Amino acid sequence: MKFGKLQNIENVDFTLPADPLANAALLASFPEDEQPMAVYVGCTGWSMKEWVGRWYPKGTKAKDFLPVYAKQFNTIELNTTHYRIPDPDLVAKWCSQVPDDFRFCPKLPQTISHSKSLGLGGDQLPFFWEALGNFGKKLGSCFMQLPPYYGIDRLPQLAQFLSIWPKDFPLAVEFRHESWFAGAANIEEWTEVLTRYGTTAALTDVAGRRDVLHQHLTNQQTMIRFVGNGLHPTDYGRIHAWVRQLAVWKELGLKTVYFFPHEPDNILAPDLAHYLVQYLHETTSITTRGPDPISTGPQQGDQILLF
Repeated sequence: MKFGKLQNIENVDFTLPADPLANAALLASFPEDEQPMAVYVGCTGWSMKEWVGRWYPKGTKAKDFLPVYAKQFNTIELNTTHYRIPDPDLVAKWCSQVPDDFRFCPKLPQTISHSKSLGLGGDQLPFFWEALGNFGKKLGSCFMQLPPYYGIDRLPQLAQFLSIWPKDFPLAVEFRHESWFAGAANIEEWTEVLTRYGTTAALTDVAGRRDVLHQHLTNQQTMIRFVGNGLHPTDYGRIHAWVRQLAVWKELGLKTVYFFPHEPDNILAPDLAHYLVQYLHETTSITTRGPDPISTGPQQGDQILLF
């Protein structure tokens, strides 16, 4: 992911912002639920030949990448839907190749998210909703990435969009224009809208745009898009901070987490996902499943865990 990337991260303060006070009040407003927090960890694609021999068994063919990927991860940021809406047969094929606990997180088509109308009044939204219904229980959270020029002045349009979005399809929205974060009043305005419609505010942890790491929860789900820097030591320190934050949110009542590590070219993303899951299991009561390396011996990016 190129958004917010920096060539030099030497002077970046990667400290997580303080947890907004509104988060505790929001989570306390939901009925008590004994179900444990569900954590889904995944990458942005399964077609990575570079993972063969490290994360996929040696000799794995491209046609088998998805089922092998789904044994290692329990979710995916499904970017292919950003470029075309899949037909029912393709969705059925995908779903047949993954276990029951796997969740697809489709990105909204750019014909919707990057259109002047957000697809309102057109045929793309109903067409996409029909495709989403084909995922059944293997649908996770959909993800709408608003374009960089989409500012808070268009919040009324976004509210209209969210008002018609089907409640059966969880949705996360990522803001990129600086105006969304320009002052407490603006943040309060859009968090109220997203909360009203049960929509998740995506969190993006990237070096060059610390404002998009707003930390606001708007329902009992969060989506974290973590952009690493080639397994730089700071990537691991940031993971530690996120694990501590997730433990706090778990106690407050957060129920679902989608965590997507990104690395340059995403070749090293499984290494970071592996580290995240290990650290979760070693330092918290949160459980999930994540990738385990196929190969043995030291590899690029391996770290000694210091808990």
